[in-house]
Amino acid sequence: MEIIRLEGVHCATGESPTWNALEGAWYWVDIPARRVWRMEHAGGALRHWEAPEMVACVAAASDGSLVAGMETGIFRLQLGGDGKAEATRLAAPSGDALGQGMRFNDGRCDRQGRFWSGTMFMDMGAARAVGGLYRYSADGELHGPVVSNMLTQNGLAWSPDGRTMYLSDSHPQCRTVWAFDYDIEQGIPHNKRVFLDLTGQKGRPDGAAVDADGCYWTCANDAGLVQRFTPDGKLDREIALPMAKPSMCAFGGPALDTLLVTSIDPGIGGDAGSVVMLRPGVQGVAETPFGAGR
Repeated sequence: MEIIRLEGVHCATGESPTWNALEGAWYWVDIPARRVWRMEHAGGALRHWEAPEMVACVAAASDGSLVAGMETGIFRLQLGGDGKAEATRLAAPSGDALGQGMRFNDGRCDRQGRFWSGTMFMDMGAARAVGGLYRYSADGELHGPVVSNMLTQNGLAWSPDGRTMYLSDSHPQCRTVWAFDYDIEQGIPHNKRVFLDLTGQKGRPDGAAVDADGCYWTCANDAGLVQRFTPDGKLDREIALPMAKPSMCAFGGPALDTLLVTSIDPGIGGDAGSVVMLRPGVQGVAETPFGAGR
């Protein structure tokens, strides 16, 4: 299988790849660089913008902007012609739920266009289970924490029909993916159960995506793999990548048959921190822009 490395791209912590079908373009972020990247699928033209604080995740919004989970809350980002991202804060957790040393992490929209993202304590060595998962709706309300006591929230994804929500904790002390029954009308997950217990397995379950067959693709951070699990939790594919710390994957392209994978460079150079594209032979599911389902 051909794996194409994007030239001219290096990320310290690449995250949150997402496909914008209306623009025919990919977006992703480099968290510590406070940078939002964009690449046109046809031709590969690249641009990036600097934000006023760290951007951990982005999703397309129905008005043409981006909604983002950042250091101090949920923001709307407008990408200007001057290489700067104008950030307007929309909401933030109450009290000390997003205290010093914390930020939002993994996030995306559900099939109804609600934006979900979780918080984490950035010093993973401290192993502080103070993170929570939040839902932000187009009515301007931030709900949560819907799930609490998380170390390193990750792996958000929904089944093709939207009725199953997946969530992982990628911290070395957890390495678990859960599945929830998901109320698509109210946006409420319930009936939490272990989908994958990857303790002692290769890598840690980082960012993820779901394909049209309902299979869950997760980046095995520290193992240099992207893995595909069937809806009943069976591992049926592994694809080796040139970087040891893949961080998140997303399906896109006009036919939704391309997988874009970001990665982390912990200071080792080489292929670490690169962004790659491949065609795994399956299609993804179109993402719903924020606010499009209201």
